[in-house]
Amino acid sequence: MKPRLKYAFGLTAVTALFAAFVTLLALGALGAGAQSAAAAPPLAAEAVGWALLSAALATGLSSLAAGVAVARVGAAAIGALAERPELFGRLLIFVGLAEGIAIYGLIVSILILNRLA
Repeated sequence: MKPRLKYAFGLTAVTALFAAFVTLLALGALGAGAQSAAAAPPLAAEAVGWALLSAALATGLSSLAAGVAVARVGAAAIGALAERPELFGRLLIFVGLAEGIAIYGLIVSILILNRLA
């Protein structure tokens, strides 16, 4: 594997781990504010702020990481496709896996925002 490609996957993993860590912090703050499902008091402003921040970070950082990953993998895929056109299906899977990071971040932020309502 080329050093640039290793760097792209490493950056993607670090960004995804950071987004997951912030999300876990926010879910802990939300869980501490709610006592029961039947008579749950309104969340504190601090908990809502953490939830909104974690939703924004989950979406933003995962999209940034997916953009970096797609740029690196896509460039390598185009180069390989120019030499061997029969690899199109396999290369499309690799680019799709890189795009999946952004979808995971969006799903996490939707789950966080649903917990606020």
